[in-house]
Amino acid sequence: MSVRQQVQNLLDFIDASPSPWHAVKTIEAQLATQTPAWERLDETARWTLQPGGRYYVVRDDSSIVLFVQGQKPLAETGFKIIGAHTDSPGLRIKPNAASSGDGLLRLGVEIYGGPILATFTDRDLSLAGRIAYKNDQDDIASLLVKFDQPLLRLPNLAIHMNRTVNEDGLKLQKQTELPLILSALTEEQLPQAYFSALLQQQTGVAATRILSWDLAVYDTQKGAFWGAENQFYADSQLDNLSSCHAALQALLSGDTQPDTTLVCAFFDHEEIGSQSNKGADGSFLPDVLQRIALSTATDNEDYARALAQSFMISADMAHAYQPNFPNAYDSEHKVGVNKGPVIKINANQSYSSESVSVAMFADWCEQAEVPYQTYSHRCDMPCGSTIGPITAAKLGIRSIDVGSPMWAMHSIRESAGVLDHDYLIRVMKRFFVAR
Repeated sequence: MSVRQQVQNLLDFIDASPSPWHAVKTIEAQLATQTPAWERLDETARWTLQPGGRYYVVRDDSSIVLFVQGQKPLAETGFKIIGAHTDSPGLRIKPNAASSGDGLLRLGVEIYGGPILATFTDRDLSLAGRIAYKNDQDDIASLLVKFDQPLLRLPNLAIHMNRTVNEDGLKLQKQTELPLILSALTEEQLPQAYFSALLQQQTGVAATRILSWDLAVYDTQKGAFWGAENQFYADSQLDNLSSCHAALQALLSGDTQPDTTLVCAFFDHEEIGSQSNKGADGSFLPDVLQRIALSTATDNEDYARALAQSFMISADMAHAYQPNFPNAYDSEHKVGVNKGPVIKINANQSYSSESVSVAMFADWCEQAEVPYQTYSHRCDMPCGSTIGPITAAKLGIRSIDVGSPMWAMHSIRESAGVLDHDYLIRVMKRFFVAR
């Protein structure tokens, strides 16, 4: 597959995945096309695993762990893990969202994570996520829902009423100025009933059976290449579906009978701290790794030995240098688009990288003939974090934080370099086969 085709595949992946729940479903759909086959494991059932077997586990629809069972005992090889996250910052629909006034129906939203709110204005927005409902057997079930057409909008205030917007920046009052316009409404129509009927029409589930929902606001504009020579690409959710996609491609295109057990773990809730039953700070990955050990008759002593020689790549996007804003960067740590994966370092362990893991990753890059860069945040600005330190601490394994460089992180429309996605896939492939 050419470099451009890989990125087009990424854009198709993102466009099919407007919510964390859809991202996991898109991954499952890709697994269904693979040979040898992938088997979905049920957390409530006993597991029987075979060397070379390809398995995956889904928790609560939006987190997924995939693994290829190694041929050699865990105590001899440990685990090779790539971790990333399925969620992105944005807006989520409130439970009693619909309200009317001045002839318009609006939906109330809650801010999820740390989006750049101004970028949500004047965009063709819609809804995607899942509903929970009572089925014909009176059991609670869930169903994915996605509105393809532009459904919502957050119109900007005209400059004639906000004369200093270009000097002061657009500031939105989070409670009163973020509700999204959905429709014109007559006096006879009830807002909540209208919204419920809309969900019924889209899902085929009677409104009286819909009990709750998780609905994210997404941008309906498709991903695209841009630049004079199409050397860049733009889409929503590059942070962090780009990393999920790269890790998935590395796993699917690798050895089908590896000596070492290879793992990809993609978590929801990273953008809000990872503290949930399916987040990186929960039990999901430790549970899966321990059950792999139990299913292969690995005792506690050998499981501890396996973890001691395991390694994790925490893959999350990195801040590329934007020359219009030089004061936002450490001048000695400017990383460029299309110049290779970025090793992220923070002395206070906001990133899990340390000298040994950095050297190991640099060596894998050299073996894969991939350039690499090193990033450190300005000391006078707060630094973000990732699943790396959380997972490394829970499991006691060596880890590194890396990612492809990008512009406009947490905007509804982010940008990155075409070459970098290929670079990241190549070094991940090398990691999976390295001794």
